[in-house]
Amino acid sequence: MPKVSVEIPQELLDDLNRHVGDNKKFVSQSDAIRTAIRKMLDIMDDIDRRHGRLDK
Repeated sequence: MPKVSVEIPQELLDDLNRHVGDNKKFVSQSDAIRTAIRKMLDIMDDIDRRHGRLDK
């Protein structure tokens, strides 16, 4: 799996980390970020579909 490096504001990282760890929503930061990207892409596909911009 390719690795990607990004810079994000500390405030966002702190908020993300509140949801990462044992008995929390995500097992790792990577898991949380992958989940967020998938959700964003699904939302963008829905928007594109509504506007007729998505290839069939």
